[in-house]
Amino acid sequence: MSQVNFLTSSPVHVTQRELIALSGKAKIIPLEPNIIRSLQAGSYVSQFKGRGMEFDESRPYQPGDDPRNIDWRVTARSNQAYTKLFREERERPVYIMTDLRSNMHFATQGSFKSVIASYSAACISWAAHHRGDRLGGIIYGDSNCQEIKPKLGRQAALRYLHKLTDHPDWKTSFTENDSNQEIALLNAVISLRKIVRPGSLIIIVSDFLGFSQKSRSYLARLSQYNDILAIFINDPIEEKSPPPGKYRLIASKNDILIDTHSKQARNDYSNSFKLRRSMLFEFFSRYGINYINMTTKCDPIELLISSLQRKNI
Repeated sequence: MSQVNFLTSSPVHVTQRELIALSGKAKIIPLEPNIIRSLQAGSYVSQFKGRGMEFDESRPYQPGDDPRNIDWRVTARSNQAYTKLFREERERPVYIMTDLRSNMHFATQGSFKSVIASYSAACISWAAHHRGDRLGGIIYGDSNCQEIKPKLGRQAALRYLHKLTDHPDWKTSFTENDSNQEIALLNAVISLRKIVRPGSLIIIVSDFLGFSQKSRSYLARLSQYNDILAIFINDPIEEKSPPPGKYRLIASKNDILIDTHSKQARNDYSNSFKLRRSMLFEFFSRYGINYINMTTKCDPIELLISSLQRKNI
């Protein structure tokens, strides 16, 4: 068990003390590139992924070298083509993009998606610190998107946890317009693309509601030169509607009555989520984005450990 008992902590909020206490448990969470790639590897593979892009030297081009690595400046000054060589970086940047939009402050079982996301992000923050990686990322909600440039050391993890627990969108539990979700996610992905350097590890923790075509396009580009791990969080009620009956839902000033007596309506509801999840996972596989599926009733710490410590790699 972890030093913080996740099952007895608040299901609707997190504290910095709880996230700091995860440091010890996170020591056994590996973030090596070969482990990340082994989870749900897709068909697209880029030789740039998982390595630093620090330039070392140029040498004459040889058959089999990647044309994308041609050093055009040196080539222009000589009578033959030269290719760039890169040195492996031990301190690989790790960027964590954590979703705190209003749709994440929800659960019918277990803990809010935002709580599951925060525990997951905290564990990975500490794992990056213990491995000696630089840590940065994006923490965003409906109204606020914070960019955190990567730094090294324990203070980098503490800085991320502080910004995570103090983020203003913990107080935002409802949005009047669903398009705001799409815009907030798109802006976060755009911000991520601006600060990420090639050869990084990117972890995205979200329910991916509002994952538009534009967001997919930006993320696809990021996947070409970086390893990406997506942690997909969903609530059990999203996958399967409740038993036949009438249910009252209250959100902000709205009071909604839902009738689930119709079998066809229940089937349509379930199929809608399955289709969204299937399209999401198909996108991940197409671009070699690895993923972990989490629900609001799981222990995110134990699931991360079991998923990232698989022996069949």
